[in-house]
Amino acid sequence: MKKTIVLIGLIVTSIAVIQSCKKDEADTDADNALYSEITAGGFTYYQSGNILSGVSPSPHGSFKLRFNSNASAALDSTGELPTGNSFPTGSIIVKEIFSGSSISFYAVMKKDPSNGNAGSGWVWAEFNTDGSAAFSTSKKGDGCISCHSGLPNRDLTRTFDLH
Repeated sequence: MKKTIVLIGLIVTSIAVIQSCKKDEADTDADNALYSEITAGGFTYYQSGNILSGVSPSPHGSFKLRFNSNASAALDSTGELPTGNSFPTGSIIVKEIFSGSSISFYAVMKKDPSNGNAGSGWVWAEFNTDGSAAFSTSKKGDGCISCHSGLPNRDLTRTFDLH
């Protein structure tokens, strides 16, 4: 009887470990796919690509901001998203965070409400410059959304109201 209980315990543990590995692999795949999108090109810089100062309480520091073509299409003639408007699905916003004159990491938002990793309609991630995820898409914006939810509402973006 004891051997049966031990064997069942080993089987259950093995299944749990295998499922965990599959989830980790899926998370890595999702992170890698998003990193590929942000490094593929075709982005337009906000305010001519000037380095902007981070505003407290932002954890990001100085940055450049860029938009893919979907996101750029939602901007008005001043290059900003009008208050109360939303970015279309497929929009990608990348913050290139600087340390001195070098990019130290990327903070990313991708509008994809149907994505299982989305939080408040966006997929959130941070990447080191080597492409490794510093903040995985699997976290669903936990720790990001609360700061990005301020008013006025510009679809969870803050830069337009701070610069």
